Amino acid sequence: MADAPSFEYLRQVRSQDIVLGTLDLSEFGILIDGLYFYKNERHPTDFMSLNLLTRSFCRIAVDHYPILLGRPTVNSAGKGVIRVDPDNLCLPDFADINVDHPAEMFFETLPDKAQDSSDVVFFNTRKFYQTSGVGRLPKASYHRDHASCVIRLLRFRDSAYVALAFSFSHVLFDGIGGISFMNHWAEYTRNLGDVVNSAYVLSEQPISDREVMEKCFEKIEPVEPPFVKHFKKALFPVSMEMPKNIAPVLMASPDVDIIEEQHLLHFTADNLEQMRQDIDRNESTNITLAALMTKNIALANQRTYGRLPKTSYMVIPYDSRVRCDIPKQYAGNASFAAIAPLSPEMVVNEPYKVLVQAIKEHVSKVEPGYTKAAILTIENNLGLLYQASFTLCNSPESSYLCMTSMRFMPIHNVDFGYGKPCITAMDYSFKEGMAHLLANKQDGGVDLYLNYSDKNFKELCKLRDIKQYANIIY
Repeated sequence: MADAPSFEYLRQVRSQDIVLGTLDLSEFGILIDGLYFYKNERHPTDFMSLNLLTRSFCRIAVDHYPILLGRPTVNSAGKGVIRVDPDNLCLPDFADINVDHPAEMFFETLPDKAQDSSDVVFFNTRKFYQTSGVGRLPKASYHRDHASCVIRLLRFRDSAYVALAFSFSHVLFDGIGGISFMNHWAEYTRNLGDVVNSAYVLSEQPISDREVMEKCFEKIEPVEPPFVKHFKKALFPVSMEMPKNIAPVLMASPDVDIIEEQHLLHFTADNLEQMRQDIDRNESTNITLAALMTKNIALANQRTYGRLPKTSYMVIPYDSRVRCDIPKQYAGNASFAAIAPLSPEMVVNEPYKVLVQAIKEHVSKVEPGYTKAAILTIENNLGLLYQASFTLCNSPESSYLCMTSMRFMPIHNVDFGYGKPCITAMDYSFKEGMAHLLANKQDGGVDLYLNYSDKNFKELCKLRDIKQYANIIY
């Protein structure tokens, strides 16, 4: 645990209630986390100093992200808020972990085809937990004290690598806001001397006021998304009496279970482009990759369960900042999911080009009115969304893939003054069927982390198109 003196600056935070938006409230129990590996090339003894990182974290939290230090509650007006009280702070949880093995023991390698290039290196999260002797890294939670922000520095024996493992409550920000925070924290760390002397200003300051987004959506008319219409027809009507004030209900949400059946597929830059050319050269890499994975997960499920599901669901989160007047510096939750309910017969039997267009019809024509309607659905028809969440899974009844792309987020710019991360990885995350795309800066390819049953994944790996375009890392 970081020394108590490191937290002294936190008492300077201003007392305040930060009113949460509906999208913030919907994220209780869900996490944002990751693993960034840094290599100690010059061998300084204080490489990735816990004390330095803690001090800069405290400064950036007080100066720009007080929401990190508060506790959730319902105010006198019935609004869900994060209450920041200098005498009752939710402290960040920082600690070093000494791993009694070299980091290389948990690496997987793939030869880089480029001449004079090193092998591409991947961290095998499953191998780490199975063989390192280190228990599961703690996750952020509002159901434990001082646990909404958890930071661990993994220091490996006889190794130049140090891994920064982080876990934050998704209530604080979405993925875009989370990566912005990581870069702001790193920027403060690099310039901590000037920060302490009040001589430093962030290059681009975050906007944390939730009213900014609320005022933007006041001007937008709701347009019911196609997936809401689908679930209203497809789901058996169930009477679920919900209180008019949903804030206490959502804030009491339990922590979502973490999935240990995690897998990693790597797509080289050449294979990605070949895949795009083969599937639909007029479309983007992301949408053609979504089609590849949607079809092959449906096929793997068919092999596993012996029959086609009733529905195939393809989900892609989208950022409302780029679709309306929400500033790009907005640090709260401004993302929502576009859901494509697809015919399994079409998914499995039609050419990829047809599948691409079907997915695009649902996830590419998203407009601000969809988000407004989704917010109203959360506020007024929460039971429908609870029911829908149980159908979004891989089972004999459905196939499911939710693909979050982080390819173009500035993850590899997170430099605390020790250099940029050389390897990025995912810790175990929530929900079966979730996939995260990370850019791999080593070879210009993409890493796809997939939560998927081991039994189903075994069938996925046998499929021709997966073998043609993907490298199975673990």
